[in-house]
Amino acid sequence: MKIGSIVEYIDQQKIISAVILSEKKGKLRLLNENSREVNFNEKRLSHVSQDILDTEQSRTSLVNHLKQVTQNRKKLSESINIKDLWEILHEEPEEIDISAMTLFCFDPPLTADHEAAVIRAFFQDRLYFKFNNLIFLPYTQEQVDMRQRQIREAKRREELILKGAAWLNRLQQSRPGDDPHDPKVVKILKDYYLFGNESNMSAVAKQMIKKAGLSVVDQLFGLFVKAGIWDADENIDLLAMQIPTEFSKEVMATADRMRKTAPLVFDNPKRRDLTALPLITIDGQSTQDYDDAISLETTESGYRLGIHIIDVGAFIKDGDPVDTAARHRASSIYMPDDKLPMIPASLSEDLCSLKEGQVRPGISTLVQMNRFFEVLDYEIVPSVIKVHQQMSYSEANLLNGKNDPITSLYKMATLLREKRLKAGAVQITLPEVNVWLDENREIHYAKVDRENPSRMLVSEMMILANSLMAEFLAANEMPAVFRSQAAPKQRVFKGIETQLMPNFIQRKHLSRAIINTHAEPHSGLGVKAYVTATSPIRRYHDLLTQRQLKAILGLGRAYSVQELEDILQVISIPMANTGRVQAARKRYWLIKYLEGQRGNSYDGLVLDCHRDHYNILLKEFMIEARLPASGFKLKHGDLIQVTIQHADARRNQLTLFAA
Repeated sequence: MKIGSIVEYIDQQKIISAVILSEKKGKLRLLNENSREVNFNEKRLSHVSQDILDTEQSRTSLVNHLKQVTQNRKKLSESINIKDLWEILHEEPEEIDISAMTLFCFDPPLTADHEAAVIRAFFQDRLYFKFNNLIFLPYTQEQVDMRQRQIREAKRREELILKGAAWLNRLQQSRPGDDPHDPKVVKILKDYYLFGNESNMSAVAKQMIKKAGLSVVDQLFGLFVKAGIWDADENIDLLAMQIPTEFSKEVMATADRMRKTAPLVFDNPKRRDLTALPLITIDGQSTQDYDDAISLETTESGYRLGIHIIDVGAFIKDGDPVDTAARHRASSIYMPDDKLPMIPASLSEDLCSLKEGQVRPGISTLVQMNRFFEVLDYEIVPSVIKVHQQMSYSEANLLNGKNDPITSLYKMATLLREKRLKAGAVQITLPEVNVWLDENREIHYAKVDRENPSRMLVSEMMILANSLMAEFLAANEMPAVFRSQAAPKQRVFKGIETQLMPNFIQRKHLSRAIINTHAEPHSGLGVKAYVTATSPIRRYHDLLTQRQLKAILGLGRAYSVQELEDILQVISIPMANTGRVQAARKRYWLIKYLEGQRGNSYDGLVLDCHRDHYNILLKEFMIEARLPASGFKLKHGDLIQVTIQHADARRNQLTLFAA
């Protein structure tokens, strides 16, 4: 490289003219047309001219000369029609060097300015030729078409980024709700907020956010609320897990037809008429979908217990639109502020529900017992049933000891539980906190003792029915959705333990429950086989098992093992999501309640001890939070008074300090 040579280099997508002031082993010191001195590697130059400037001239003279060179070369480059050149050369594409290409573009005599102008022209328009190391290669027609599509897409992308950034900027400055929004922009930003880098257009969203001057993605939530796109208490988990909140028009129309055309009398000779039996339901006070009922008769040898389940399959057929929707939901979802039924409410709360005084098809488990409430025999039959009385848990508790059926059922449930416990069942007796919102969206909560008489009664009846149905399915070699559980890794207690800490410890040592299509023991419940078939309105597992039972009883076709396994694969993710969203939403509203309790103190139980914090259970709310480990020493099971320091439901933040 010669001192004084005029050269060009690329900086920030621009070609810059410069003169070499000094050179040492390929390292150049340049003065460019902007009167800046830069250090540069000679290998990165885009063009080197044979023209030499006298570097002894003043800096101003050198810069003015470089500006004139740039101006001349730009003017020359604008006279080159690259598309016309491509039309001539692309039919038989061959590599063309810079000298030949300059001859294609200009008539002799040629100068360094002509050559540099060619480079400038092809640098500005890279649609038609591949250009590398001063060698040009025409693209094929297909390549040009593809590059044109890419250019159009890049332009649309840039326009979208600018539109999104402008909307975010206006939203930051405007009043809520006074700025219309582009659905495409909103979807890109919402998807990025929900799914991060896994969203389809995360790169576009990032550019929108950056250009709008937002420092953190979390600011988007507040802007969406401000724009009226989301509610301040928006259920983000539902959106992130893509859980459907509405049924399609096809599903709703199918449900409506079912409701209008369903038979009111079920005179199938395979069904046993049990409408004379005095069935009762026992459920929560707000329950609207009743799927199980109980009856009790006195016999010569003792009792006949009936556990009756609505036959949902009598209305919803395998593969119909309602069934398909239920399969993809897998379960009803119950939250403090909302309920998402597995099947439309017109079915779950009416036709497929055991409403008082209404004749319904059922699957009945009839259990013969002696006077000591020991099971002598049982049968499972398709039935026609009618509920005579609907009762809440509270009402049933009041009747215990005063009403013969309820009193007898409670005694029966107590003995059934004792039998399971002797067989090795693990009874976790942690209280539950119910959370709900009233019509004014005020938050309420109540601690529920799941061991109260009526809840224990219903629980034991359903465990008995499910275990007998599992035994029946296994005896008939019918595949079903069986649940099993190995023995606990460690036994902390036997029988019933009412203290919180032993129950939490025991729960940690329980083995994972397994779902399979064949029967195996369920150690946690103390039974030889177990299915869930008592909630077919709310759980798709139960509907599947109910269909397998009906196939044995001559009502319908059974699923094969492979069909069941395929369906279980489909519903495994929505089933897992159901548990997650229910737990997360309950925690959200509890923390939301605690936002208004800052400074208040509550009893805490130390569940876990870590190096820098303790995991504390707020007993009043059965919710866990961290307590920093500073200035005191605690151990597992210690009771401590803690104060609410900070609560933020949306960020799932709950911090405590020792009172």
